[in-house]
Amino acid sequence: MEPLKKLAASARLKQLGPGLITGAADDDPSGIATYSQGGAQFGFNLLWTVVLTWPLMSGIQMISARLGCLTGQGLAANIKAQFPRSVLYAIVGLLLIANTINIAADIAAMGEALRLLLGGSEHVYSVTFGLLCLVLQVFLSYERYVRYLKWLTLALLAYVAVAFTVQVPWFEVASRVVWPTLAWNRDTVTMIVAIFGTTISPYLFFWQAAQEMEDLRAVRERGEPISQDAMRGHLRRIRWDTYVGMAFSNVIAFFIILSAAATLHRAGITDIQTSAQAADALRPLAGDFAFLLFSLGIIGTGMIAVPVLAGSAAYAVVESFDWKSGLDKKLHEAKEFYGIIAVATVGGVALNFTDLDPIKALYWSAVINGVIALPIMVVMMLLGTNPRVMGRFVIGRRLRWLGWLATLVMAIAVVGMFATGAS
Repeated sequence: MEPLKKLAASARLKQLGPGLITGAADDDPSGIATYSQGGAQFGFNLLWTVVLTWPLMSGIQMISARLGCLTGQGLAANIKAQFPRSVLYAIVGLLLIANTINIAADIAAMGEALRLLLGGSEHVYSVTFGLLCLVLQVFLSYERYVRYLKWLTLALLAYVAVAFTVQVPWFEVASRVVWPTLAWNRDTVTMIVAIFGTTISPYLFFWQAAQEMEDLRAVRERGEPISQDAMRGHLRRIRWDTYVGMAFSNVIAFFIILSAAATLHRAGITDIQTSAQAADALRPLAGDFAFLLFSLGIIGTGMIAVPVLAGSAAYAVVESFDWKSGLDKKLHEAKEFYGIIAVATVGGVALNFTDLDPIKALYWSAVINGVIALPIMVVMMLLGTNPRVMGRFVIGRRLRWLGWLATLVMAIAVVGMFATGAS
């Protein structure tokens, strides 16, 4: 029986892919900065937010994954087929802008984190990281590239380790998850909106749908039959992969907030603007080992997030114009696809050499993401419940309720973002 259990566990682990990588990419350096600020400013009182968002995030990501798997097309191609071009171009244009700004912020954070560890020039490190991400995407085969990304997700465990290098009052943590003590003012609402917006991001929708499309394409190219039973098997794998990936993402977010609350908040440090600043502030409070783990986590998550940000933008743009796409293709087979990846990545690096304020860049990236996430989620729900798109595999009642609930929460977040920004 023991060998059978090991085989079953191994098979389960092999099923992890697009969902796991998508979840890990959600905890990018920009997200780390948001979670760190939440813990530093509010202590343990915002831990409930990442508990709440796990089922919502899982539901909406599962819908995007099913769209890619069942239709054999990415999200942009599905939007193009069912909605006016003006809707498609507005969404894709804003996504490209938001992703490029987000890439700039993430690459800057990676460069600053390595400077804290080794000294030297953060600009040199930023250029190096940007070029490395670009080269890996362009010249590695899809299977090897995805395998590397899966291994890179282990870098996120650094944030779990950080929590166990400091003293944590676990009883207080548990009580604050269930019963937070918050003053409901502008700062509180703004931070909750920021966490929701960081957790449920449009680029994740496009990326996971595209990766499921890629996997389906690989199955077809191997000549494997795609029967209804086989498709049900793919959907079961998607459900497992997505729930695990989003749980992993939110557990890491939980521990980042926890670590910042147990160290920075308790020391009276409540203003953290970047992930590298959080790592630097952690050093005198939690020691060099915690600082090292936190910094390496920033670099590791950036190496996952930058390709996902650039890749999701590329999939969206090329599908809008019926160009060839796919990380499984050679450079000469999908020149426009890799060109968009290069533009987004190099553009992000270039922004770090301008007078662009990284804090304002993160803010505007979050605003754009919040603005486009809501209509994309509505569109995804309409696509997922449409038999002409999904065939007999339209999303069921439970997933439908979960998706619409996630959309409602995002709508509240967007309204809250504008209300607090205008006040």
